[in-house]
Amino acid sequence: MNNASGKTGEDFAARYLEDMGFQITARNYHSRFGEIDIIAENKEFIVFVEVKTRNKNYEVSPLEAVSLGKQKKIGKTAILYLQSNPSDLQPRFDVIGMTTDAGNRILSIEHIENAFMIKEF
Repeated sequence: MNNASGKTGEDFAARYLEDMGFQITARNYHSRFGEIDIIAENKEFIVFVEVKTRNKNYEVSPLEAVSLGKQKKIGKTAILYLQSNPSDLQPRFDVIGMTTDAGNRILSIEHIENAFMIKEF
């Protein structure tokens, strides 16, 4: 993935979440542990979203690219976010994977809700 396709994927994912009734509260939220691509809320959940965009010819699917180590970094970053931005909403960790063609056009999208759990929650 390059920066252009990553930005394309994140922009598309943000619009997709808004269309599903979520309000985007943060994008590219950084902590000393890592980054969360999108943080969104609806009436029930605060969702920490990892977006993975891959070219259709890439051997590893976008969803396979979210390793256990990446999940832990997202979890630690989410904890720091919630310490600064308390919420009564249920935390959820989603992954949105997209496949693009050579021109960075989105060919497919897969949204996995509750893609992983963090034991601190």
